Amino acid sequence: MRPDLAIIRDWIPAGARVLDLGCGDGALLAELRDNLGVRGYGLEINQDNITACVEKGVNVIEQDIDGGLGNIADQRFDYVVMTQALQAVQRPDHVLAEMLRVGREAIVTFPNFGYWRVRGYLLSKGRMPVSRRLPYQWYDTPNIHLCTVRDFDTHCQRNGIRVLERLVLNQEHRSGTLSRLWPNFFGELAIYRVSR
Repeated sequence: MRPDLAIIRDWIPAGARVLDLGCGDGALLAELRDNLGVRGYGLEINQDNITACVEKGVNVIEQDIDGGLGNIADQRFDYVVMTQALQAVQRPDHVLAEMLRVGREAIVTFPNFGYWRVRGYLLSKGRMPVSRRLPYQWYDTPNIHLCTVRDFDTHCQRNGIRVLERLVLNQEHRSGTLSRLWPNFFGELAIYRVSR
């Protein structure tokens, strides 16, 4: 299991109702179901990922997150999760608001564009970075809205979103001393648990 998914697993209590937006192959939902008795659904648009979810017995709905979550009732879930997809949606602010409408809490992860290696790449090469976390060229990237830890903190503060937990991981997927002291500079991946 990816390190960020293992952290999210530890943040979700047994028996919770979970909606996973952009659930991929359903690995997180299968883990939560099998080990914590979580009841969950995933939303996904990639056919191969939908097939993988079905093979795992994960409840999955084919739905584009950018189309909204209007078909889901208010506070239907305890947790709404979106891992490494915030930067790929057209209106991350609307998606985050919808996550907090349909769920009591939201858990979001995203690559930190303020990470020192990204900054260094821009300074030294003068081009958009290509890395393990950002593996695309500028013209074919699914990433539409890259942000930093500071950007996300500011958005939460301005929109009445409470940050319940924040963990910023370094390139080894650990929360090191530097990524705790200066998360916007030394954090490669940010993980937030938020509520209204």
